[in-house]
Amino acid sequence: MKYSLTSSTFGTEEKQAMVSVIESDMFTMGKHVRDFEEQFASYMGMKHAVMVNSGSSANVIAVAALFFRGKDPLKRGDEVIVPCISWATTYYPLHQYGLKLRFVDVDLQTLNYDIDELRKAITPRTKMVVAVSILGNPCDFTAIREICTQHGVILFEDNCESLGATHKGKYTGTFGLLNTFSTFFSHHISTMEGGLVLTDDHELYCLCRSLRNHGWTRDQDPGSVIFNRRSDDFYEAYRFILPGYNVRPTELQGVVGKEQLKKLRGFINTRIANAVHFTGLFKDDERFIIQRPVGPDSVSSSFCFTMIVNPKSGVDRG
Repeated sequence: MKYSLTSSTFGTEEKQAMVSVIESDMFTMGKHVRDFEEQFASYMGMKHAVMVNSGSSANVIAVAALFFRGKDPLKRGDEVIVPCISWATTYYPLHQYGLKLRFVDVDLQTLNYDIDELRKAITPRTKMVVAVSILGNPCDFTAIREICTQHGVILFEDNCESLGATHKGKYTGTFGLLNTFSTFFSHHISTMEGGLVLTDDHELYCLCRSLRNHGWTRDQDPGSVIFNRRSDDFYEAYRFILPGYNVRPTELQGVVGKEQLKKLRGFINTRIANAVHFTGLFKDDERFIIQRPVGPDSVSSSFCFTMIVNPKSGVDRG
């Protein structure tokens, strides 16, 4: 028997929404993207969301924003702590901006940071900890925030795999100064391709919006704090203030995101039910370790059902 890795979650609502965009003949980033950003931020209980074309791009502009902020910006050569397990594009933007990556081991039961190893890894050169809640399973953010606060370092969340997971009743992807998400086809909600940056910091929000869009001032709100606006609208329409990118989403992605967000709770419940089913099938098989939460106050959003080959089993993974 074969099972597909994933399947489409698009229904009539998404298809009708896409048709409405096609009929409007307005495809580039606009009202639907802005509406989805506002709805996503509200759902998560945060102030600001910036949508981009992928979770990888979300990581790129979020890291870049930390280099261009006014107070205590990151610099090339700064040390950043990362977990030894994550998707490749957790690491690449950090490396591309010249940061020194310090890898920390994970707990075999949770696949998230081994907190004792994380504590030992902090040095006077450490400027940021990147927390990744692996495959829907929340990190121990109580411990991680305590460590970051104690040492005065930035907490950055790559939450691309764990939308809707909670630690002590608070959503993952809301603990960091900057938090990133993916809305790729197989993720908790899908906009075909897509990603978001979430933050409560207004300056970082403004920076991310500019970096997403060529480094332009064109996409800045009247209250932007990253430049002084001139009265000449034509000048501002072609003014570039940052070495940015073009990682904008389309209106098709924005309008689909709005429909998918309405269904998120149901999607998560289905994933959790699937995980419970497969846990029941494998829980007594000593060849495998089933990924478990970091504690009773953490609730996984079950990106997938995760088993680890038990090192004591003698099973050859090859």
